[in-house]
Amino acid sequence: MSASTRLGFFCAVAANVIWGLFPIFWNLLRGTSALELVSHRIVWAFVFSMVIAVIRFRLSSRIVRAALLESLRRRQTWAIYSAAAFLIAINWGAFLYAVTNEQVLLSSLGYYISPLFNVLLGVVVLGERLSAPRWGAVGLAGVGVLVMTVAAGQFPWVSLLMAGSFAGYALVKKKARLDPMNGLFLETLVLLSPTLVYLAFLYQGGAGDFGRGDPMLDWMLIIGGFLTLVPLAFFSAAAQRIPLTLIGVLQFIGPTLQFMVGAFYFGEPMSTYTLVGFAFVWSGVAVFLATRR
Repeated sequence: MSASTRLGFFCAVAANVIWGLFPIFWNLLRGTSALELVSHRIVWAFVFSMVIAVIRFRLSSRIVRAALLESLRRRQTWAIYSAAAFLIAINWGAFLYAVTNEQVLLSSLGYYISPLFNVLLGVVVLGERLSAPRWGAVGLAGVGVLVMTVAAGQFPWVSLLMAGSFAGYALVKKKARLDPMNGLFLETLVLLSPTLVYLAFLYQGGAGDFGRGDPMLDWMLIIGGFLTLVPLAFFSAAAQRIPLTLIGVLQFIGPTLQFMVGAFYFGEPMSTYTLVGFAFVWSGVAVFLATRR
């Protein structure tokens, strides 16, 4: 395994561990609407990423600066990062809706489905190949997801929205050529204008929670922007270094942690079917990893 692959593997694991524990933080802000939380995630993530981007630009060589500016002149660059921004905004909104409405297990289900989408997109779109045992592993995980869907007792639209948007985001990021931090700056920049328009209407109408005399809430919204950048930077670095199929398998770390947080930390109801589905998913992951060097 090359040094670049090892780094990508580490980054993918780190990103998914952070995402797996995210519900604990965002649930503290459950009194704020999901749409406002998404808006503040975008605004403060933009602020932090802009500071980092400016510092790195000033410290970089003239050759690196010229290459970056040349990339920003290309329409393809803006098209790729606009698509990525749109998809990640959808994912954030669905995730925050689930977490702030006591549906952490459905959030977990969404991220269980997402790696399956990643694996299939890697095969269908990018031409990555899977052996028969690995297809069997995907099948086991698919059965587990189906069981958990039935156990939920309702059409899991939040889960499917999370899964589809994040799988699409991972696919788009495979085509990205900017380094992770510059890419994240561009994504938040694309989302900034519509976000500021929404917040202006929100606060003009007397709604909104930020700046209403609760310093702790204000600081948590700001910190949320910074925490948003960290796993995305890790994930972007991983997406450029390791195959999408491997990213798909490692993404089971996040929903497993979310599952544990929802079941044991928040005490959400959990049926026998949910546990059976959980066992199928991890059986699939074990088979998949056993077939890799």
